[in-house]
Amino acid sequence: MTNINKIATHPLQTSAWEEFRKAWGNEIIETKYGILTIHKLPFTKYKLGIFEKGPTPTEKMLLDIKKIGKEKNIIFIKLEPNVIVGLPVYKLRFGIYLKLVKLLTKHGAVEGKRLFTPSTFWIDLRPPEVDILKSFSGKTRYNIRLAEKRGVVVREDNSDNAFERYLQLTKETTERQGFYAHTEKYHRLMWKYLGKRQEVKGKRIAHLLTASYQGQVITTWILFAWKDFLYYPYGASTQDHKDVMANNLMMWESIKFGKKLGLKTFDLWGREENKGFTKFKEGYSPKVVEFIGTWDLIINKPLYKVYKIAEKLRWSILKFAAKFGLSKHRFS
Repeated sequence: MTNINKIATHPLQTSAWEEFRKAWGNEIIETKYGILTIHKLPFTKYKLGIFEKGPTPTEKMLLDIKKIGKEKNIIFIKLEPNVIVGLPVYKLRFGIYLKLVKLLTKHGAVEGKRLFTPSTFWIDLRPPEVDILKSFSGKTRYNIRLAEKRGVVVREDNSDNAFERYLQLTKETTERQGFYAHTEKYHRLMWKYLGKRQEVKGKRIAHLLTASYQGQVITTWILFAWKDFLYYPYGASTQDHKDVMANNLMMWESIKFGKKLGLKTFDLWGREENKGFTKFKEGYSPKVVEFIGTWDLIINKPLYKVYKIAEKLRWSILKFAAKFGLSKHRFS
């Protein structure tokens, strides 16, 4: 049996994530390269596979997982390798990027619809706190000081009460901003397996941080810690007391939290140009990191074409419904 935690370079490849996805209802296939989540297509015997944040693809790996795909009636396997190609220190790896693209296309892979953004932000946690703070924009430093002056308090709180407040704020945030979110059941299961249960050597993966003002929790973030990395996958806040700049202090305290855990890098979990929250993250002077991208490793070419047509139709319907207010962005 492969030691999943030993080879996992990302929280979404850990045994805790595997158990969570099983509880959610996915079939999981453990391979020597990591875990595949299998998703059934309604009313058919066919499935699709997702290999999120796995290792650098190799000839042997692609041959092995294609074999699994044929055995399991999988139409295609979506690959999003945890492979960096755009950090300055990796400039010399551009040739490796081209080789990987050549390898993937040789095996019938095509660029697919992404699950994660193709780039993210990294903050180096190794310098002294004073140097990290100096690197922030002037406005960001001002907002951090303002939050401290107003009496905002940030702390780790993994209690049931804090998690229930996180769910309340997540519901409020999704309804206010009108975006699709994971359900309450999804978040509860995620927290059960990554937060409440202990991971390797007694260390938890998921940590809940709260920002309080005048005794009221107004912002909650869930952070993942794995190997040398801290990640920021989930966050929610209320519209109340926006003027106290709790989110700015939350980010700064999260950075200090990662340092206390002895971690080296803070991954801000995504970057989309010209989006409001991306601009917020940019105030902390992070480095832009590019991944190799999203690739669909096609197992059954005729059915893949049918799937792509159906997928395009589905998203057209969802966009139409959202445009005319016919869809419900519910968190339930």
